[in-house]
Amino acid sequence: MRRSFTVALERYGYRVTAAADGLTGLESFRDEEAFDLLILDVMLPGLDGIGLCRRVRETSLVPVLMMSARGDGLDVVAGLEAGADDYVVKPVETNVLVARIRSLLRRASYAPAAGGEPATGREADVLVFGDLTVDTGGMEVFVSGSPVALTPTELKLLLEFAAHPGIVLERHTLLRNVWEYGWDGDSRVVDLAVQRLRKKLGRERIETVRGFGYKLRR
Repeated sequence: MRRSFTVALERYGYRVTAAADGLTGLESFRDEEAFDLLILDVMLPGLDGIGLCRRVRETSLVPVLMMSARGDGLDVVAGLEAGADDYVVKPVETNVLVARIRSLLRRASYAPAAGGEPATGREADVLVFGDLTVDTGGMEVFVSGSPVALTPTELKLLLEFAAHPGIVLERHTLLRNVWEYGWDGDSRVVDLAVQRLRKKLGRERIETVRGFGYKLRR
């Protein structure tokens, strides 16, 4: 499967580095040039995909696509909790995999700049919600003046909330606008991404509206 996906993705124009186990993958990630995206199989030998994702998230916000053989099992939740941005279920067709890759790479264009202070000046578009500051021009987020590192998916999700403060956004709306899913998307990716945002921004900042979705408190 690894070899077939490597060949298929190279035909689509991607440059692929493949690893047969988690530790080798981690070494490649640390030693080689910066990667634009990682695809991690949950069932990697040695260091599994979930453990590898946690190790990656210690130092990097690179988009991560998790691959699982059990779409409704604990693997999906564990992978998303570890910091994965999305997942696909094996067996997966190449065109579906490429569509998810393209979506993640588009999301990565929202990646925040490193550190600093909120931008000022005529071109700055700074939104303030209590102690939360969202600089939509510089793609930076601050809590009480301190920068917060968000993955591309987390940042795009926050920007979606910030564009509609106080308005309840349903899960299927977030799946469509952030993950680019249709109606058949898995709402767990939304729930777990919101959980990660709450850990970074404060648990009270994003409110759950039971039976409907979530909203950003003004």
